[in-house]
Order: sequence, then structure tokens, then C-alpha cells
Amino acid sequence: MYTIKEAIEEFIFQCKFQKGLSENTIRFYTIDLFQFNRFLEENDLCYELEGIHKDHLRQYLKYLENRKPKTIKRKIATLKSFFRTMEFDDHIPYSPFRKLKIQIKEEKQLPKALSLYEMKSILVEVYKSQVNKDRQSKHLRFQNSRNIAVIEMLFATGIRVSELSNLKFENVDLRFGSVLVNGKGSKERIVYVCSTEALKALREYLINLQEFASDSKYFFVNRLGRKLSDQSIRSMVKALASNTNIKLKVTPHVFRHTFATLLLENDVDIKYIQSFLGHSSIVTTQIYTHVSKGKQRKILLSRHPRKDMLN
Repeated sequence: MYTIKEAIEEFIFQCKFQKGLSENTIRFYTIDLFQFNRFLEENDLCYELEGIHKDHLRQYLKYLENRKPKTIKRKIATLKSFFRTMEFDDHIPYSPFRKLKIQIKEEKQLPKALSLYEMKSILVEVYKSQVNKDRQSKHLRFQNSRNIAVIEMLFATGIRVSELSNLKFENVDLRFGSVLVNGKGSKERIVYVCSTEALKALREYLINLQEFASDSKYFFVNRLGRKLSDQSIRSMVKALASNTNIKLKVTPHVFRHTFATLLLENDVDIKYIQSFLGHSSIVTTQIYTHVSKGKQRKILLSRHPRKDMLN
């Protein structure tokens, strides 16, 4: 008999070496599937793959009911993918999700973005590290220049934190300001760094990196010369924001939202923003079509037809 654990291990192997999925996707698949297996074992429900049926899935849904809707939807999507593969490979006659209707309501939330003033305050904060840089140690100078380059890059391109972390030297051309990004689903796209300040920060970072003598294939590295992780970037952004008066919880993804929102408010066509962000569907990009209160007021003050009726 084929145990659930064996099936999960085979599925993860396929994801890594046959399906070519991203590290993040594989990590979440692994977490979600082994959590499901642990639930079944701890409740003495099932140990064999073929023994899983709809009632087990219903009980698992009840177990997850206090989680955020977005988290539940992800975990269910993981299980659906897993059982679909098991059915395709003839390990089970059919997926237990067949004819099982699941509806998870998720409140739509507008993406949170920084104002231009708030974004400037973060840039001011990160550039404070440049004061007396000539007196800094080689390692500190490297770290500070890297942090500036990371912040400038996030704001200049709207790049995802995972895309930034996985950026390789061979895909960065600072002469033309072009960067080849490996996005979601291994979809490649070119992004351009057109900000003079961002390009200057990236070049200074490279100078300090050479002094640091890292031979990593990744563009952004930590103090050990290894790839700078997603979590390290998140922690750095959080620390910077905590030194400002910003009330919003600031993450690298908030920079992405800020990039898109500010471009939209400057009347950039949404199709261009879709391309910049690497969205496969414009439906995803349309979450940015909300207009800020300031922009609404400006539009209504200057363009509402009532002002033309004063005479």
C-alpha cells in the first residue's frame, strides 16, 4: 500500500525536478501537505493514500476554519494539486475532491500603499547610514550600501521580494539599466531601472561587494556572502519603517503596491503597470484601480462639470 507520507514525498520530488516550480511554491506545498498528513495521523483517521475520502477533507476544513480565508484557500489549492497529480499517476482511482463543493468567502481588501511623503521618509532613513561612511568598517559599509540598493530597487521596479532575493549577477545589466526577472511560474520578464538614484545605489553596492570579496552567483548577498533571503529583506524593511512615523505595517510587498499606485495616480496606463508587475492577467492589476482620497479630491475640484455652470 502507498502511504500518504510516501505520496507527499513523491509529489514534492516531482515539483522540484519535473515541474520546475519556484522555491516558495515548493515550501508552501511541503508545509501544507505535511500539516494535512499530521492532522490525519493525530486524529487516527487515515494512513494510506487510497483511504482518503470526502469526509476526511470536510473534517480538515473544520480544523482550518479559524485560519484566515486566504490561508485556507491556499491549503485547499495545495491539496487539490496533490490529489490531481496522484490521480493522473494512477495512484488513486479519482481525487476525493471530485463532486466536493467548497466555497470560501474572502473579503476583498484594497492594497495598502505608502504616500509619496511616507516613501520619502523611508528613503531618508536608509540613507542616514551613509553619514561618516568613510569611517565605517568594510563589512558595515557593504551592508549599508546593500540596504540602500535593495530599497531603491524595490521602489524603482515594483519587483517582488522573492524575485529580488533570487536575482542573479548574470541577469543584471547596469549599463542599460535592464534586469531579467524570473517571476511567478518561472515566467521571465525584463524590468528597467530608470531612476538615477537607484542606478547610483546599485553601482555603489557593487563597489563595496567587490571589496567584500563575495563569489556568490546571487546579486544581493548577506554578510556571509550567501543569497540574501526573503526574510532578511522583510526584517530590514520593517526595521527601517519602525524608525519613521508611518503607522502602516510596511513590507516589501507594500513597496510593490506603492510603485503601482503612484504610477496609476500619475496617469500611467494600467496595461503598462500590468507589464511592469509581471501579472499574467490584467484582472490582477485592476486591484490598483482604486484612487486615493487625495487624487479623488483633485479630480473633482479640477474636472467636475459643475464648475462650468457658474456663469
